[in-house]
Amino acid sequence: MSLNQTPFHKFHLDRGAKMVDFAGWEMPLHYGSILDEHKAVRRVGGIFDVSHMGRVKFGGKDARRMLERLCTRRVSDMNVGQCRYSLVCNEKGGVRDDVLVYRYEDHWLMVCNASNREKLLGHFEEVKGDLKVKIVDMTKKTAMVAVQGPAVMDFIGKFSEEVPGLKRYHFVQKSMVIFKMTISRTGYTGEDGIEVILPANMAGMAFKTLFKGNEGESGLVPAGLGCRDSLRLEAGMPLYGHELSEEINPLEAGLGFGVVLDKGEREGDDEGEGFIGQEALKEISERGLARKLVGLKMGG
Repeated sequence: MSLNQTPFHKFHLDRGAKMVDFAGWEMPLHYGSILDEHKAVRRVGGIFDVSHMGRVKFGGKDARRMLERLCTRRVSDMNVGQCRYSLVCNEKGGVRDDVLVYRYEDHWLMVCNASNREKLLGHFEEVKGDLKVKIVDMTKKTAMVAVQGPAVMDFIGKFSEEVPGLKRYHFVQKSMVIFKMTISRTGYTGEDGIEVILPANMAGMAFKTLFKGNEGESGLVPAGLGCRDSLRLEAGMPLYGHELSEEINPLEAGLGFGVVLDKGEREGDDEGEGFIGQEALKEISERGLARKLVGLKMGG
C-alpha cells in the first residue's frame, strides 16, 4: 500500500530528509542529525511539517453539544479565535486521543494525532447519533506546519504585526490573496511559536512566500519527527502511545488540568450529559491513583 504524502514532500526530499512510514504517512525522521535539529529549535527555531495530523471540522446546530460530549474540557465557554487542549476518552476513562480544539465563528476544528484519526472518525459517527452535526475530515484538503523556537515570533513579526501579539492558545485567520490560513500560537515542543493550517494546494506557494525559498537566512532549520519527539520528552509533554493510551487515563498521566470532573462546572452541557468517561474518571479520582507518571531529572 502506498503511503500518503504531505504537500511538503518535495521540500523534504530536496533537503535530504530520511523519510519513514509514520501512521501511513511518508514523513521526515531527520535531515541529518536529530541532536543538531533539537538544539537548533531550542536556540533559534525549527520548521516542522505536521500535515499528517488529523484535522476534523464540526459544524451544524448540535456541534457544540457533541464536542461537550466528546471532550474532557468545556468548549461552550471558548471565544472565537481560541484553542483549547483537551482529551477524548473511552467509557473507562482511558484516552482515545489528546486533541486541540479551535473555535471559529461558524464551526469548530479538532486537531488529533495521525495514528488515531481513523479510530476517532468512527467514534464520532457513533456519538453523533441523531444530533445535527456535519463532520468533515479536512486532513487531506489542508496542510499544517509548525514553526517553533525562541526566535520565531521576531521572525514572524517581519510579515505580520498581528501574529506576535497573539496570546498563547489563540489563533487568527489571515487572507493571502486567494485563500485563508489559520495561524495559532500553539505547538508541542516546549518552545514559543506558531502552527499554520492552510489549503493543501496552496501550501507550496505560501511556504515560498513566507521563507522566500531560503529558510536558512532566518536561522530556522527544517526539523523532523525525531527531534519533535525528543523536544516534547525534554519538555515533559505526553505523547499518545507512550504516556497516554486507552489503558492510561489522563489523571495518571498528570493531565488533571485537562479534565473537568464536576458536572456543575460544565454549565454549557445540554441535559447534564457530561463527557464520555467522566463517571469513570470521577471514581478513579475519589478512589486514588494506583499509578502516576513521574519525571526524572538526569544529573550528568
